[in-house]
Amino acid sequence: MTEQRTQYDGIVIRQMTLAVGAAAALLPAIGALADVGIGMATGGSVSALPPDAAGRFAQLIANPALGLYNLDLLNLVTTLIMFPAMYACWVVLRREGPAAGLALALGGIGTAVFVVNNPALPMLGLSLNFAGADESRRTLLAAAGEAILAKGAHGSPGVLPGFLLLSIANIILAGEMFRTNVFSRVAGILGMSGNIMLGLYLVLVTFVPQVRDMAMAFAAPGGLLTIGWILLMAARLFRLSRTAPRFAAAHVADQRNKRIQKFMITGLR
Repeated sequence: MTEQRTQYDGIVIRQMTLAVGAAAALLPAIGALADVGIGMATGGSVSALPPDAAGRFAQLIANPALGLYNLDLLNLVTTLIMFPAMYACWVVLRREGPAAGLALALGGIGTAVFVVNNPALPMLGLSLNFAGADESRRTLLAAAGEAILAKGAHGSPGVLPGFLLLSIANIILAGEMFRTNVFSRVAGILGMSGNIMLGLYLVLVTFVPQVRDMAMAFAAPGGLLTIGWILLMAARLFRLSRTAPRFAAAHVADQRNKRIQKFMITGLR
């Protein structure tokens, strides 16, 4: 009975993990769709962003939402929320797709690197001080802002490691989805194609400044393919979370029968 109870508890935890992973995947899909829409609405040009920290401060003061978006705050939020979905995928793939463990590890490292280097909130804090500072103080704040942007601004070499690790992790995870029978092959194809295109976009905006304005040709379709992948992932995780193994159902029935027997014995007494 103890062993059966342990198995049952393990299944309940597994089912909850998959349900949380499915729900977690939906939010990044919405965020990615918003990212594509905002990028297309604003032109998606990295070269059109303010070129220095003072310009970023001015944008944050005039339009905080746009300023934070241009500093990858939306990507930060969706990246954090996506990790539970990656973990849920590893839970269901770990037997048939052992490389999913490597994807989870790379995804965890990439998430940590991206979060640490993200400039959105530090720049917002500096911009609040910048607005009311005198000229000498503004010079110091601008220098601090430039250091932050060098480490994590969109299109800068500093942001490359986190984004690249996440792209590689997603490609490996999608490859395991394609190779195994847990997820559909369509999900694997969408995931690999979308993340490869987003990886190309990242390389272009980082190392080929001349074609930065053309990079949206990779980013927009890559983002849409990735959204499709995430939605298929969420749907499959949700279906799996609703599938209870036989011994879990048997345990519930056994406990119900025991309660009935106990009630009948008590009544006879």
